[in-house]
Amino acid sequence: MLPLSLLRTAVNHPMLVELKNGETYNGHLVSCDNWMNINLREVICTSRDGDRFWRMPECYIRGSTIKYLRIPDEVIDMVKEEVIQKSKGRGEMKGRGGGQRGRGARGAFGRGGGRGGGGRGGGSRPGKGRGE
Repeated sequence: MLPLSLLRTAVNHPMLVELKNGETYNGHLVSCDNWMNINLREVICTSRDGDRFWRMPECYIRGSTIKYLRIPDEVIDMVKEEVIQKSKGRGEMKGRGGGQRGRGARGAFGRGGGRGGGGRGGGSRPGKGRGE
């Protein structure tokens, strides 16, 4: 289970975010990006020592400042179900004769042989075969 797929599934769910400086943010996830930057709404922020609280309608948290995230178990269960569904779909595709697609039987280099090529002109560049 990848962290970004977990976050994308957690959109509109509550979560707790603790930053490296000790502050915590409780709110509902609005969005996230590939760098784990997140937007929260209806946020309650707690100071690092836990004696001050304040409310914010929304906030943006840079991914590099996040220490950990606490996400509801229901979201984790949803991601597990998605992974199972995807793996079932891949299993069906394997049974449909999916060998090498679009490259022929020789692999990615086209002229056969791969490294060295197997004689004159067997590689992908002229003059670079064995014995030359």
